[in-house]
Parts: sequence; structure tokens; C-alpha cells
Amino acid sequence: MGFKIKKAMVIGSGVMGGGIAGHLANAGLPVYLVDIVPFKLTPAEEAKGLTLQSPAVRNRIVNQGVDFLKKSKPPGLFSPTRMELITVGNLEDNFDWIKDVDWIIEVVVENLKIKHEVMAKIEAARKPGSIVSTNTSGLPIHQIAEGRSDEFKGHFLGTHFFNPARYLKLLEIIPTPQTAPELVDFMMKFGERRLGKTMVLCKDTPNFIANRVASITGTSAINYVLQNDLTVEEVDAVTGPLIGHPKTATFRLQDLVGLDIASHVANNLYPAIPEDPFREAIQGPVKDLTGKMVEKGWLGNKAKQGFYKKIKGPEGKKDYLILDLKTLEYRPQQKPNIPWVKQAKGLETLPERIKFISQQDDRVARMIAYNTAQALSYCAWLIPEISDVLYAVDDAVRAGFFHELGPFEIWDILGVKETAGRMEAEGFKVADWVKDMIAAGGETFYKKDGIRKLYWDLTSRSYQPIPVDPNFIVLRDLKETKGVLHKNFSASLVDLGDDVLGLEFHSKMNALDPDIFAMGYTALEELEKGWTGLVIGNQGENFSVGANVFNVVMAAENKMWDEISQGVKTMQDLLLAFRYSSKPVVAAPFGMALGGGAEVAMAADRICAAGESYLGLVEVGVGLLPAGGGCRELLRRVVTPPMKRADSDPLPFLGKVFENIAMAKVSASALQAQEMGFLTDCDRIIMKGEHVLAEAKREVLALAAAGYAPPPRTKSIYALGQRGIAALTIMVQSMRWGDFISDHDLLIAKKIAYVLSGGDLSAPQWVDEQVILDLEREGFLSLLGQEKTIERIKHLLMTGKPLRN
Repeated sequence: MGFKIKKAMVIGSGVMGGGIAGHLANAGLPVYLVDIVPFKLTPAEEAKGLTLQSPAVRNRIVNQGVDFLKKSKPPGLFSPTRMELITVGNLEDNFDWIKDVDWIIEVVVENLKIKHEVMAKIEAARKPGSIVSTNTSGLPIHQIAEGRSDEFKGHFLGTHFFNPARYLKLLEIIPTPQTAPELVDFMMKFGERRLGKTMVLCKDTPNFIANRVASITGTSAINYVLQNDLTVEEVDAVTGPLIGHPKTATFRLQDLVGLDIASHVANNLYPAIPEDPFREAIQGPVKDLTGKMVEKGWLGNKAKQGFYKKIKGPEGKKDYLILDLKTLEYRPQQKPNIPWVKQAKGLETLPERIKFISQQDDRVARMIAYNTAQALSYCAWLIPEISDVLYAVDDAVRAGFFHELGPFEIWDILGVKETAGRMEAEGFKVADWVKDMIAAGGETFYKKDGIRKLYWDLTSRSYQPIPVDPNFIVLRDLKETKGVLHKNFSASLVDLGDDVLGLEFHSKMNALDPDIFAMGYTALEELEKGWTGLVIGNQGENFSVGANVFNVVMAAENKMWDEISQGVKTMQDLLLAFRYSSKPVVAAPFGMALGGGAEVAMAADRICAAGESYLGLVEVGVGLLPAGGGCRELLRRVVTPPMKRADSDPLPFLGKVFENIAMAKVSASALQAQEMGFLTDCDRIIMKGEHVLAEAKREVLALAAAGYAPPPRTKSIYALGQRGIAALTIMVQSMRWGDFISDHDLLIAKKIAYVLSGGDLSAPQWVDEQVILDLEREGFLSLLGQEKTIERIKHLLMTGKPLRN
């Protein structure tokens, strides 16, 4: 049985349905998004003289969903252009579109009767062999398929996306006993490779894995807070990044999800799990609290008040009041006094912080200890009900909620045997299989066998290997097995296998510094020793946030102009050498690739970028201009191609480059980076960020197999000279007259215009890349000599925010 997905239909255009349709479009899939026809007119429609037969009325509900998708923040689409892949319609006029699609996703209201009606309608119209799935978050999957044919059931399963569909990585796959095994295998691979998701196979149990865990542990945690008189500020100060959770922590997360939704999910779960002894947490004090808040309309972010209430503070700035959990009245925020937090924040790794916090003994630390023990106890109790393998729970919790570690990984850090003993002594349940593992000599849930990661398997009562993703290169494992070819403080050279060399950054935030440049030159030397090519990539939080501006400002204040000039030239020469290397060089950016990080990526022959890549030349934020070849590269990528055609007007293309740099525009995705000119049509966008290194390596091998030869060194930049300077200056001068920019902004913009125009040339002409590089360097040094630029750099270093002076 072969499966393919070339076109999809999403039925239901609410927040979740619209988000799913948007993400399918992000992946390049054409999508039909359909919803019901309204039953009555709105007053506005009546005033316009519309009827229930008017197309605008019949598509009103789906259009509202699309409008929400377009306006969502953060954006649900990689680029507004992805809307071109979404076709909207309704279930009465356009349902026959279903015959054209390979995958139908039902995302209607959580009502079994309605879902049965939708499934009957789908079965009557779908083409044979098409895949049908439901995005239900709680209803049993097998019940939704009741009454359908065996052929339908063989092609039916649960595909549970998390909101927002673009950003939350988890996609739970829930088959029924009748689902074809080949379909399950296909969807697991399709979700990972095409949609970029972390795929978790679940059993058809209430709320599946992630929401089952979150519903009980979340309500239990808030019950403890209410029973022990902790404050919102105390809780959120320590349940965010400090313990490896998102900044939303506990109560901001409730406001984000919505108190009505969280309450609805919990209340639906309670009767569905009568054998679960932990379910009584749902009936605890949290139920009364959220009930009162929902009754008052304090639903969270969408109502602008929940546990936090948005207000305008002094000078009209956004501020928040906090809900007093005792009086249910709002009050000003109070900074919590938790002495150990500062020391915990100073610990570099999460395991260090977890161990340190577990050793503290005040009321806030005891809350974390209770929440941790309750979560560990519950997650262990849930196995094997929700999954036969413990790593599925960790995967679901990490990917579904942006946690850095899953519960069993945390238990390993704290010590399994010691923690189990302490939990039992304090009255927490320890699952029998955990006790069995300890008795059998298992000291941890996970362990390493060389580079293989093993997990404790309940069935065999032994350690078994976790399935390996062949598209995921783990640099840490490679360095353990093959060693490191060369290393300094900020970068390493690694053997990626198949004679492909890897240049890895590992400075703080992967900021570019002399050590990275030195390793770059070492990489070029190594390439000539028989290597096939080079991949520039790493596995930090971001590809690179740009140059280390602290080093730059210190050198400027010490008037080390020659050293600064030479440092800039060193970077320029290195990136130019990457471009003209005799071996293919491929960059693998992900996350932020800003300033010099974007320049490094653009210096490669090809870019394999993660879909979630945010590229931008942001130097104006610190009063500078790109000087590592960024101006040159955008000119080469955006202006040069059209100027090789007759009768092309260069000004629109030059203006695009100028706006990117002068306005410090940052792409919202790799696709938008491509539209802005940072990526070319030859570059690739990889939906799953963890796969970029492997795909970049494949790209190196493909280029080499195709007989790679470096590009010829020619006059490849079209420079407008005085014409370009005049046109760009008029643009920014009008902005200054309108008081949209400062005098210093104007000075920076004029310098950028001069560089992008190739200097004061009397007539447009083709120039060598070095002309632009020299102008970049001169402009950079000139701006670095300005006091207002120094102020911008210092302000950024001190506050983390840009200064517009």
C-alpha cells in the first residue's frame, strides 16, 4: 500500500484548523480550508443588503479563520505569500474539492455526534485510498471512526497538532487497531521530514500523552500553590527558564492557553479516566478558582486579564497588575524575595540548576520539589497505559511544551534510586516497574553505549536502543567517536564522515571572534588535504548572533583603528575565500543568523537553512553597517541577476537591498529570507531544524559528485554610483524631515547608500567585489568613530535592547 500527500483539506477553520492549514502551506502543500455556512446574517451583512446566499456570507466563517491566521502573532505563516497555497470554501458549495486531496484533516468542535456526521460526509465523497485524520485532543480516536467501512478505518488515524501549529514541534500520531500499519509508518515519516515535527506514537487513551501529563501535573501544581499561600510572582519567577521551561512559566501559560480552555480540557478529562488515582487533582482548589475567573470573564490574554491584567503604566507604557490568589483582586506586582535564585541563575547548565534547587529548603523550593515529585510519580504511573516506551513521554513533554528536559531525564539527573526512596517516604506513589528496574540493577532510565542512547524497556526488563534518526547528525557523538581535528576556545573542526569537514562554532551565543576566524582559515587549509567539502554549522541555540561587539567597542575606545581595520579585513578575506574555495562549502543556519552570522551563511556556495531561520543584517542597531561582506553579498544576490538582462531598472532591486540593511530587517523564516534575498533559489529550506547538518552534508556530496568548480572571479557587482546615492539619499532624507529617523540614523543610512552604490562613480558600471568590501570597511570604521555609535553599542551590551539616539 503506497501513500502520498500532494494536496490536503482541513475541515474547520478555527484557531487550530487555520493554524494547521497555515503550516501545511509553510511546507509547500496546497490546502483547501473549509468550514460551515452561517445560519443567520450579522447586522453588518444585513446593512449591506446581503443574503444567506451571498458568497461573502457563505464563506464568512472560513474567512474569519483566515483573517486570524494572517494577523496571528507570532505569525503562523512563514511568509504572507504562503496564503497563495490556501484556498477557502465552505462545506456546502465546495465539499467536492475533497475528491482532489490525499489527506483530509478534521478539526471541528469537540463533539462526538458532530464528528460522526463529518466522517460520514467525508466517507461518501473522498477518493479511495485518501488519508483521513482527526485533530481531536481528547475524544477516543476509535469512537470517531465508528460506523465507517473497513477501508475507511484502515486509512484513518489521529494526528494531534499543538497550538500554535507552526511553532510547537509535537505531532502525536494515534492509530486505532484498524489503522493500516503502513499508514502509521508513512505518517510518522511524513510528519517529521515534510512538516518538521517531532513525531510521537501514542496509544488511543484519554488526552493521549502530552495533554494527559500536562492536565494532571498542571492542576496539581496550582493546587499546591493555593494550599500553601504562594504568590503568582513567586511561582512564575522559578518555574520558567530557571528549570528549563518557557518564559510563560505557570500562570502566564494559563493566561496564554485561556482559563476557559484549560478548565474545559480538565473537566472533560476527569470522567474519562475513572481508574486514574491522580485525577482528583482536577477537583481540587484550582477548579473553584478557575470557575470564578471564567465566570467573571477573566480568561487570560484574550480578555486582557487573567492571572495578569494588562494596563497602561506611567507614560503610557504597558504594565501588568497581578491577581491576588486569596482576595481575587488585582494589585501591583511585587518582586519576590527568593535568595537562592540569583545563585541558581549563575549556574550554566540545566542539570546543575536542577540539582542545586533540589538542595534548597524554603517554601518556594519545596513547591518545586513537590511539583517535580508529583510529575515523576504520575508519568511513571502512566506507563504502559499511554505508551510502552518511556522516551515517548519525554519526547512529548519536550516538544509539546518547549521543556528542555522530559520527566525521566530529570529523574536521572536527581538520581533514580535516591529520589524514588525520598518520594515514597513523602507519600508519593512510585510505579512498580520503576521499583522493578531498581531491583534489577537499573540505576538510570537512560544510559549510553558508545554513542547509542539506551532506555529501560519494561517488557524485556533490560536496556534497549532508542531508534536512531538517520537524518540527525549529533556533533557531540561524532566528537566522542572520531575526536576533534582542531579546536580552540570558540570553534572546532570535526569529521562529519564521508570525507566532509565540519566547522562548528561554540563561543557564547556563537558570536564571531578572532578564534572563529582563525579556525575558518584552518578549515580552508584542511580542505586541500583530500576532503570533499565543508559544512559550516553547529548545534547551539542559534547559528550565530553576529560579531562580538564587546571586543569591537573596547578596541574603538582604545583607538586601535589599525587593529580593527585588520580584523574586519580578516573576516572579509575569510568569507571571500569560502566563496572561491576549490571545494564546495555549505552553510547550515538555524534560529538567529544575524549580522556576521548572516554574512557567514551567504559566503557559502549553498545554504541549507532550517525553516525557522531568522536572517538579517542588523548592524544599524549598534550604529554600524555590515562590513563582513554583507553589503556585497546582497548586491550580488539581488541586484546582479536582473542586471544581466537587457533593459532592467536597477533602482527597485537596489532599494530592496537598502531597505533590508538600513531598516535592519530580519526575516520571520527561511522562506522570507529567500524572498528578501539572503537565500537564492538554489538554496534549500529544511523543515526540521535538527536535520540541517545532515542535509548540508548531502548537499556538499551532491555538489562534489556534479563536478564542483568554484565560480570565476569577475566584476560581478553592478554599481550605480552617483545615481544610486542620489535616489537612496532622497528616500532617507524625507524620512528625517518627517521625524521618523534621527540625525544619526540619517548619517548611517547615507553611509550605507554610498557603499551600496559603489562609491561616487560618475556612471553606473560593473565593479569587482573588492570595491564594495573596501567601502564596507571604510564605512564601518568611520561610523565606529562616532560617539553616538559607541553609545548604541554600550546600551545594547548593558540592556540587551537597541538604542535609537
